[in-house]
Amino acid sequence: MSWDIVEKFEKQIAEFYNAPFAVATDSCTHAIELCLRYKKVKTASCPKHTYVSVPMTFEKLGIEWQFRDQHWSEFYLVSDNVIDAATLWQAGSYVDNTFMCISFQFRKHLGLGRGGAILCNSQQDYTVLKKMSYDGRLPTAPWAEQNIDTLGYHYYMTPETAQLGLDKLTAAMQTKPKIWTNSDYPDLSKMKVFKDVK
Repeated sequence: MSWDIVEKFEKQIAEFYNAPFAVATDSCTHAIELCLRYKKVKTASCPKHTYVSVPMTFEKLGIEWQFRDQHWSEFYLVSDNVIDAATLWQAGSYVDNTFMCISFQFRKHLGLGRGGAILCNSQQDYTVLKKMSYDGRLPTAPWAEQNIDTLGYHYYMTPETAQLGLDKLTAAMQTKPKIWTNSDYPDLSKMKVFKDVK
């Protein structure tokens, strides 16, 4: 199966959200991590009611962070222009000049078992994030033939997952999504693992 399938999926996801570009990843959590690394984010925050991997990613990266009380629906900011939009499925909903991280986890509207994407604004952002997701290289040539110039993280989407996304995309576009809010998640600030977070 060709890597062109992944690029085709990226283009269709970007078109659905009305984003200039989409970088397919293996999960939304890793999409968020890549954006935080790329933007060299030093401070961040997240709602108390969200998925547990978000604050764990802050810890992993050594970012100074805190919880906040927030009633949110479908997406929220984690830094100035990095958005956790894991639950968002709405045509034309890209917020310009941001990095919006989407999830294709099995419970999401376009459920692929696992997967994610970063919606972004420029060709440069796309190229760098694509390299970061793919071991510092691009999938257009064998890695040993590339002079790799970017630190990568092995967070890419496989062609098989992308093909499944293409197969399910039309049906997803034609059905009404669940609207996710903070009330769908527990209060993470009460969990032992985060007991020292202010």
